[in-house]
Amino acid sequence: MKSAAGLAYRETGPADGPVALLVHGYPQSSYMWRHLLPALAAAGRRAVAPDLAGFGDSPADPPGTWERHVERLERFRRELGIERCVPVVHDWGGLIGLWWACEQPDAVDALVISSTGFFPDGKWHGMARALREPGTGEQLLEAADRETVAAVLRQSSASFGDDDIAEYWKAYADPDRRRGHLELYRSGDFAKLKRFEGKLAGLGAPALLVWGAGDPFAPVAGAHRFARELPDTELVVIEDAGHFVWEDAPMRCAEAVTAFFAARL
Repeated sequence: MKSAAGLAYRETGPADGPVALLVHGYPQSSYMWRHLLPALAAAGRRAVAPDLAGFGDSPADPPGTWERHVERLERFRRELGIERCVPVVHDWGGLIGLWWACEQPDAVDALVISSTGFFPDGKWHGMARALREPGTGEQLLEAADRETVAAVLRQSSASFGDDDIAEYWKAYADPDRRRGHLELYRSGDFAKLKRFEGKLAGLGAPALLVWGAGDPFAPVAGAHRFARELPDTELVVIEDAGHFVWEDAPMRCAEAVTAFFAARL
């Protein structure tokens, strides 16, 4: 894999094509975009997908806070010389990528938002609350062996195969990476988003919302809230898919994204 600004990344498509910047969720990596990357390339787009620090093939770079990930994403963008792009974000990649978009409005052509939130009154789900709790989070990660992580992922989606588990296990490979999980979640105070109220809508960018109907971590109600708050949205809800919608229905997701780009950009 290539590397820029300390982040490993995958890239497909023409070097001079319009850019899609793919930001993965937790505990995944750019590997989660393996089906979307060739679809975007076939559509004439340059697709760039970094592994966030401490995930996939990117080393940890403490502290692993929310703010630090946003800063790293901007350094990555600048080192690659990307002037404008479409952020395609999922889960924690949404919290990071949408924060970045609000701070870099001139770099955003459109948005693809999936299975995330960006609301000051947001609430964390049970696993996230455990990671945020001092002592409990440390115990949880200490007990996270490969079999446990595999069981948790497969409980969320039957789509995870052995190769997928091997890739996402990299996020737990050493103490610095595991510590980064705690730093990320413990920095995840939704009240920080108050200063961005109205700014995402103020981008005026068309947005595609891609959601699994059965998402227990970022329920589809959040997609409908984005649709109400943003001025120009298209919502695609995929039945028989959950939080890991890009794993559950990769071809349907890729079709939705490429059709959106063709029609709106």
